[in-house]
Amino acid sequence: MRRILREPMGAFGLALVLLILFAAIFAGVLATHDPTRIMPQDRFQGPSLTHLLGTDHLGRDLLSRVLYGGRIALMVALGSTLVSLLLGIILGLVAGYGPRWLDGLLLLVFDALKSFPVIMLALTIVTLLGPSLVSVVMVVVMVSVPGYARIIRTQTLAMKTAEHVTAAKSMGASTARILRVHILPNIIGPILILASMDVPVVVGIEAGLSFLGLGVRPPTPSWGTILNDGFANIRDSSWIVIAGGAPIILTTLGFTFLGETLRDVFDPRLKGR
Repeated sequence: MRRILREPMGAFGLALVLLILFAAIFAGVLATHDPTRIMPQDRFQGPSLTHLLGTDHLGRDLLSRVLYGGRIALMVALGSTLVSLLLGIILGLVAGYGPRWLDGLLLLVFDALKSFPVIMLALTIVTLLGPSLVSVVMVVVMVSVPGYARIIRTQTLAMKTAEHVTAAKSMGASTARILRVHILPNIIGPILILASMDVPVVVGIEAGLSFLGLGVRPPTPSWGTILNDGFANIRDSSWIVIAGGAPIILTTLGFTFLGETLRDVFDPRLKGR
């Protein structure tokens, strides 16, 4: 933590991440209005003491919608990233340490999933399940797992011939113990850093799907639906687009800067130390 705080980019990224997490967790306390309450008499208002970010085309308070939309974005991003990471680690370890035929089969599955365009995959899943948070999470997991699994597989292939792994085999250690104790701790660092940098990507996917009407359904607040409302009413008020776009930009900057700093901290060779 001290090394992160010594880096200006890392400290700035950590501060943004903590600010976004705080706003999402305590949205119920910080929000001054009901995010779904329609007040036609207050539509298209600019920032004021009553509405700090203004109101949208239905008179709903934009600050409250942004705060509650942060809950949706982070819940999807952190939840789907965690699920993708766990599945990627398991499949990557199996592919890298298992027999060659299983490795080839899993690689075929990874390449097949990776070849699908995100939008086409999203349309397929939404057609089968309907627009919902579950559909968004499934899209993110199916898109992210192959990347994590390939990285874990490559590092497992390089690690399984290491001397300490060979010594564990000669002493009769089981495959599960070798993977859990001797291989996984040595390869988990880079994938955790990659996962932290993928969080803003998932936030963008969720916002994009909601913008297209394939994610959360109105009146549930989401940064993507706020952007959609803003573009539809851009001639009447520009504050709606700003309220929907600024959180996505800040989230991307925060997690990206923090991930870059974590990469430098965990890999001293990048700084010549």
